Amino acid sequence: MRSTSRTRALRTAAVALVAGSLALGLTSCGGDGDTKDEGDGGSTGGAGKPTVTLPKLDGQTLEVAAVWTGPEQKNFTKVLDEFEKRTGATVNFVPTGNNTSTFLGTKIEGGKPPDVAFLPQVGVLQQFADKGWLKPLGAEAQAQLDKNFSQGWKDLGAWKGKQYGAYVKAANKSLVWYNAQAFEDAGISAPPKTWPDFVKTAQTLSDAGTPPVSVGGGDGWVLTDWFENVYLSQAGPEKYDQLAQHKIKWTDPSVKKALETLAELWGNDELIAGGAGKALQTDFPKSVVQTFSGDTPAGMVYEGDFAAANINADTKAKVGTDAKVFPFPAVGSDSPVVSGGDVAVALKDGKGAQALLTFLASTDAAGIWAAQGGVISPNKELDPKAYKDDVTRGIAKALLAAGDDFRFDMSDQAPAAFGGTQGVGEWKDLQDFLRNPKDVAGAQKKLEADAAKAYGNG
Repeated sequence: MRSTSRTRALRTAAVALVAGSLALGLTSCGGDGDTKDEGDGGSTGGAGKPTVTLPKLDGQTLEVAAVWTGPEQKNFTKVLDEFEKRTGATVNFVPTGNNTSTFLGTKIEGGKPPDVAFLPQVGVLQQFADKGWLKPLGAEAQAQLDKNFSQGWKDLGAWKGKQYGAYVKAANKSLVWYNAQAFEDAGISAPPKTWPDFVKTAQTLSDAGTPPVSVGGGDGWVLTDWFENVYLSQAGPEKYDQLAQHKIKWTDPSVKKALETLAELWGNDELIAGGAGKALQTDFPKSVVQTFSGDTPAGMVYEGDFAAANINADTKAKVGTDAKVFPFPAVGSDSPVVSGGDVAVALKDGKGAQALLTFLASTDAAGIWAAQGGVISPNKELDPKAYKDDVTRGIAKALLAAGDDFRFDMSDQAPAAFGGTQGVGEWKDLQDFLRNPKDVAGAQKKLEADAAKAYGNG
C-alpha cells in the first residue's frame, strides 16, 4: 500500500513537471533538429544500432489485433514494417473495434485467435489470464522487459505470479488541448489551472463566438476519462483506489460530488461544441479534429497525449504552436495525473508471437513508434530525442518522472462488462448522464447496479 503523503508528493511533482515541460514545449515550434519528421520510420527511430536480436521467421504469417484505426494504426504499422524487415515474417493488422474483449473472446472461442493482441484494459488481461487464454512471456521478451521497464509497469502486465504482457504504449490522460488562435481571439492570456477557471474560460470562449469544449461523447471511454480526472483530483488517491476496486459503492457521496462537478460543464449546452446532443454523436477523432479545423473550430478538447496523432494527420495545425496543451485543471488541491496504456500479449504459442513481443519491448521498436508522433512509451531506456516534438517529449519525461507511483485508468482496471464495452456499463451510464446531467442520483444508482453485477457482488 502506498502512503498517501508519498503519493500526493510524487503526483504533485509529476504535475509540476508536466506543466513545466509543456510550457517549454509551447515556446518551441513543435520540434527540433534532433527529432525525426513524421513518417520517418528509420530502423531504430534515432536510437542507433539495433539492440535486440530476432529470429528468422521466413514464410511465417502473424496476426496482430488492436483497437487503433486511422493515424494510430498507420503509426504502429511502421513498427510492424521493421519487424517484417528483420525477421522475414508477414504481419497482418486487424482492428478490434471498441469492444476489444468481445472481439478477441469470439476469436479465441472460435479457435482463431490472433498471435498477438493489445489489450487496453488491465482488467481484461486478468480475465483472459484466468481463462487460460494468454501465453506467458518467453525468456527473450522477459529480458527486454526487465531491462527497459520499471517494476510498476511490469506489475500491470502480470497476474498471479506470471508475466503475461508488456505495456509498450502508455498515455497521460490528464491533458487539455487548446486552439491557440481561439484563445487569442477571445482575449485569454493563459490556460486555466483550476476547474472554476476552466469553466470560466469555456464561457469566455462561448461569449466570443467560439464553440468552447469539444466532447467526444460518442465514445463512452472518453467520458470515463473525464470522470476519472475529476474524481482523482477531488476525492483523492485513496478514494480513487477504493472505487476502482469497488470497495466503495458508486452511490458514495464522493461520486455524487464528482458528477455534480461534471454537470457544471456537461449541463450547459453553451459550453459544449454543438451541445450535449451533438457531443453524443461525436467520436474521439472527430472531437479532436473539430477543435483545430473547419469553419468554426472549437476552443478546447480534453484527452490524452495520443490526440497529437489526430492533430498531425487530420488537421493543418502544428503541435506546440497552433495546438497547445495544458494539464487537466485542479478540481481539488492538485491537478490529477491519470495514466493509461495498451499491453501486448500472446494468444498463441510459437516463436513468432514471442519474437514480436520481444521486439515490442525493445528500445528499437519504441524509437520507431515515438518518431511518428502521438504516442509515448513507458520504456525508460528510450532516448527522448526519438520523440517527434518537444511537447510529446515533455509529456513522456513527466510520465517517467512519476516513477511507479501513478494512478492507472479506473475503467481499464474494471471487468470489461463494466469499464470496457461499448453500449453497456460505465460507458453507457455516463453517456446517459451527459444526456441528462440533472439526474445525478439516477446515474449513481445505475452505475452501482452495473458495477455490482460486473464485479460479481450484486
